[in-house]
Amino acid sequence: MSKEAVESAPATTHPQVAQTPADAGDAGYSKDLKARHVNMIAIGGAIGTGLLLGAGGRLHNAGPALALAYLVCGVFAFFVVRALGELVLYRPSSGSFVSYAREFLGEKGAYVAGWMYFLNWSTTGIADITAIALYTHYWSMFTSIPQWVLALIALAVVLAVNLISVKIFGEMEFWFAIIKVATIVGFMLISIFLLATQHKVGGHTPGLSVISDHGGLFPHGAMPVVLVMQGVIFAYAALELVGVAAGETAEPEKVVPRAVNSIMWRVGLFYVGSVVLLALLLPGSVYSADQSPFVTVLSKIGVPAAGDVMNLVVLTAAMSSLNSGLYSTGRILRSMAMAGSAPKFTARMNRSQVPYGGILLTCAVCVLGVGLNYLVPSQAFEIVLNVASLGIISTWVIIMICHMVFVRRARAGLATRPNFQLKFSPVTEIATIVFLLVCLGMMWNDPEVGRRTILLIPVIAVMLVAGWFGVRRRVSQNTDQELNRLTK
Repeated sequence: MSKEAVESAPATTHPQVAQTPADAGDAGYSKDLKARHVNMIAIGGAIGTGLLLGAGGRLHNAGPALALAYLVCGVFAFFVVRALGELVLYRPSSGSFVSYAREFLGEKGAYVAGWMYFLNWSTTGIADITAIALYTHYWSMFTSIPQWVLALIALAVVLAVNLISVKIFGEMEFWFAIIKVATIVGFMLISIFLLATQHKVGGHTPGLSVISDHGGLFPHGAMPVVLVMQGVIFAYAALELVGVAAGETAEPEKVVPRAVNSIMWRVGLFYVGSVVLLALLLPGSVYSADQSPFVTVLSKIGVPAAGDVMNLVVLTAAMSSLNSGLYSTGRILRSMAMAGSAPKFTARMNRSQVPYGGILLTCAVCVLGVGLNYLVPSQAFEIVLNVASLGIISTWVIIMICHMVFVRRARAGLATRPNFQLKFSPVTEIATIVFLLVCLGMMWNDPEVGRRTILLIPVIAVMLVAGWFGVRRRVSQNTDQELNRLTK
């Protein structure tokens, strides 16, 4: 429904919205996700490829100060997910922020939000299958298999699993998250033991001397730390999954606040804590972009099997991220298709109430990523990571704009804010938007990949404008139908 239609619809109060969904795309879903599923989806979103693989290259480039980058980005990520959590409690929707953009910004806002999110997750899917291929090459028995073949196999397996049912997805993410949390906690305990006993790691005695003897917190200056910010933002990209998953849980008002509030301490523990420990164990120069930093450490403590086990875990994490990406884009695209701004086939659902059309479209883009792995296997991960950053930054900016409009309407008496709120509006939203745009601008300082990514923005803008002219008539027709339904 467009902004204008919402404003003109008679007496659309919050209780009525609950009875008659404002987003037609919310109809037809099961409510099979339980509290433990949503909580673990939130945790899984806080531990993904960005930390388990991406932290290696970033430690190499930025040094120990990377922990500060994770902390700063984590605070703003929390603001975004807190704002989204408030919108979810106002009106749970599987269309999530696309549905809110439709209500508060109009159909054009929903169109931009949806397709930029699709850009984010489809390119993230490419990053995930690239990571899976890199992890698999860690074992010598797989080194002879081309990277693109491994990427294609991974995509096929996750697609098959994702199409079964949302309950199976929830169970998979639950156990994936349990594995990731247990592993990170186990790694941190091992790291603390190594620090306490001063056990050598790769010829280095762990402790503050590892940092001070190799250039301090900023071994290459402050600029590399600034430059990695957009990559760090990518590491938090799955946190907004809480909003999508809330549309398929029976009690979002109980589940969402608990999941959102716990994100902040997870950020401090898993991201900042892990990076600090990694920096205390080995110099940044030892880590590399093509191997998980956790595998690097465990492989150097004299227990070969430890690296194998950790590599298996981070491979699982990449599979989990890919699984989540297919899940979320399927729901987002269905919401858009019901409004007319996505292809009609993406609205289709199977007997298990899974929107398979949108999932298949995301997979089609990921297949292009298989080709990227074939053409430039050494650069595939960094290229798609930067493109994905464009998608997630735009998505988060739209979430904060939607929240500002929502708060403004609430103050005008046109909506009711739930008790679970983002504080200090609109200052918090404006500060977050400015930070995200600064991160986007900082890509220009990276001539190899970042600058080329920035130059893609006009191309993406032209594609969005052309696409809008292609769908606007269908969107207008669907909006009129929705308005008629609400006014009957």
